Amino acid sequence: MNNTSNTADVIIVGAGLAGLVAAAELADAGRRVIVVDQESEQNLGGQAFWSFGGLFLVDSPEQRRMGVRDSHDLALADWLGTAGFDRPEDHWPRKWAEAYVAFAAGEKRAWLHAQGVHFFPIVGWAERGGYGAYGHGNSVPRFHVTWGTGPGVLEPFVRRVRAAEQRGLIELRFRHRVDELIVTGGIVTGVRGAVLEPSAVGRGRPSSRTIVGDFALTAGATIVTSGGIGANHDLVRQNWPPRLGAPPARMLTGVPDYVDGRILAITEAAGGTLINSDRMWHYTEGIENWRPIWGGHGIRILPGPSSLWLDARGQRLPVPLFPGFDTLGTLTYLLRTGYDYSWFVLTQRIIEREFALSGSEQNPDLTNKSLLRTLGRVLPGAPGPVDAFKKRGADFVVARTLPDLLRGMNARTDEPLIDHAALEREIVARDRQLDNPFGKDLQISAIRGARRYRGDRLIRVAKPHKLLDPRAGPLIAVRLHILTRKTLGGLQTDLSGRVLGATGQPVPGLYAAGEVAGFGGGGMHGYSALEGTFLGGCLFSGRVAGRAAAAGA
Repeated sequence: MNNTSNTADVIIVGAGLAGLVAAAELADAGRRVIVVDQESEQNLGGQAFWSFGGLFLVDSPEQRRMGVRDSHDLALADWLGTAGFDRPEDHWPRKWAEAYVAFAAGEKRAWLHAQGVHFFPIVGWAERGGYGAYGHGNSVPRFHVTWGTGPGVLEPFVRRVRAAEQRGLIELRFRHRVDELIVTGGIVTGVRGAVLEPSAVGRGRPSSRTIVGDFALTAGATIVTSGGIGANHDLVRQNWPPRLGAPPARMLTGVPDYVDGRILAITEAAGGTLINSDRMWHYTEGIENWRPIWGGHGIRILPGPSSLWLDARGQRLPVPLFPGFDTLGTLTYLLRTGYDYSWFVLTQRIIEREFALSGSEQNPDLTNKSLLRTLGRVLPGAPGPVDAFKKRGADFVVARTLPDLLRGMNARTDEPLIDHAALEREIVARDRQLDNPFGKDLQISAIRGARRYRGDRLIRVAKPHKLLDPRAGPLIAVRLHILTRKTLGGLQTDLSGRVLGATGQPVPGLYAAGEVAGFGGGGMHGYSALEGTFLGGCLFSGRVAGRAAAAGA
């Protein structure tokens, strides 16, 4: 394509994972594509670059090698039991959910594998639920970590897009911020916006918004793939649902500053319908990044099930709100206590086995595809990034005795809320339950149950032990914050990725994919998610929209 051309077959707004997948599919079909993004070239791939690379797969070879029996029917039951679809506007989200689960149980792994994507052999068990067979959660482990983490997921699509760029089919225009979708006679015919000054700041860091020009582009179709609202705390609070409790006074941010939700209103102004804006996904295990990249940068702990979880006053969270069981259920409970933080209390033995940190930069062994360093995870000692947070993180307290631990915990909060006698009573009662191989403490039962899964026993779940056993020490407490992350609602789309208008009919010339579309349909996760489904939603919806736009262009 002529680099001076302002016309193309398709324009894609956003150079994240969904946009790159759509662009690659369009180029394979011989279509000419312009991809615009407000950020610099250093940010190619968007949020996906920073991810752990977890993907939801069903009945995979990795699962079978770990002794996991999974099926499409079981996965769909888990999905629907978690989503809780209950609104008239959930028609398309449910259709997308059914299609996505079929994709995850069908060609998804083979499609990725053919492009060079491989997976860590041990499958993780996220969102374990704990309510009942049909309630929230994964019945079996389904969280497949990509070899190479987020960059490993991106790599084949960046490669395909760069190859198409060389063939003249794709043009990438960075520092082009879309401010308007052009509508001509009821048809979206292009985009208009501002050219921002060049930026040399590193990936993920805030960039200048100084305008140095403007632009207008026209095309037969436009695909919006601009992400969610996670860095826009005002918009998060504006859409915060009462069912989750009052919006937290303080939140950490799990995504770069550019994830601001601007394009949602811009697409609405062009006739698109936005649904389920009150559905969102935020973590309760956020910690302040001691080496931040973006504003309010938080990292999520990916916990095993053994840490004792306490609210701000030192009260143990109720069943089944154990670490890694129900993200939004825990969020709702904590916010109703009137505080926006909580605590893990654990031992050195637990942190060595059970703490992982979300993000490509926090897992250099997997991200850099170092087999030797990855094998080091089975050796004694916490992973290097975890140990760095333990030593430098503002939220970590390490002590040899419980009184010293408590003093450190109370020193890190505005007021000393935790009573020593009450905390000691809770921990001693919990430890007594380990005097027998059975007991009434359901968290300990869950730990023992988890270790019956081969993957958890090998590298993920510590052998049950008493927290006050000095041989397992030192004691560790971690203050946990609310961490913003994902939009579960979004632009309403049909199964071709076409954005729907107020009448339920497609807006001609307009498609959407990825988080901006609630990963498909305007909210294929419903009220809650099973994890490993966000990157996968970008892959699936980007592929669908790209192929559909190619057929219609």
